[in-house]
Amino acid sequence: MPRLLAQVGRFGVVGVVGLVVDVVLFNVLRATVLAPEEVEAGPIIAKIVSTSVAIVANWIGSRYWAFRLEHRRPPLREAVEFVLVSIGGLLIAVGCLAISRELLGFTSLLADNIASNVVGLGLGSLFRFALYRWWVFHPRRGRRPHDETAGGHPVRSDPALGT
Repeated sequence: MPRLLAQVGRFGVVGVVGLVVDVVLFNVLRATVLAPEEVEAGPIIAKIVSTSVAIVANWIGSRYWAFRLEHRRPPLREAVEFVLVSIGGLLIAVGCLAISRELLGFTSLLADNIASNVVGLGLGSLFRFALYRWWVFHPRRGRRPHDETAGGHPVRSDPALGT
């Protein structure tokens, strides 16, 4: 359990960095080149761009810090899996923004931030953490069959450590 709590903490720190990148870039883009007055779909495009940049920052932080003990596969394969999961999180955030703007009619800067950066990122973070932990960075996914034994004896798993 302590290992899981530490991992959740590291994931949270990486997530905060990604959140800052996402929120700042979203608001800069939405207020300037992708303002809804200039580009009708500007806020949606701004969210896609800002989240894409945050995904890169989050992969680096997740691979080399939050889940550093779990990565065992080639970085390119892990990056592709990470991006696939992150796209799911992106779709959740963009979906929340689209529902707020298109279905509910909330188009203010505050409404866009609440929909995409509070509700969308919150739901997306839960989705991403679960899939990063149990799929992308799961320690058993990267092991070769001979890794399952140590000196000819099966390696024991420790449920408390998530192994």
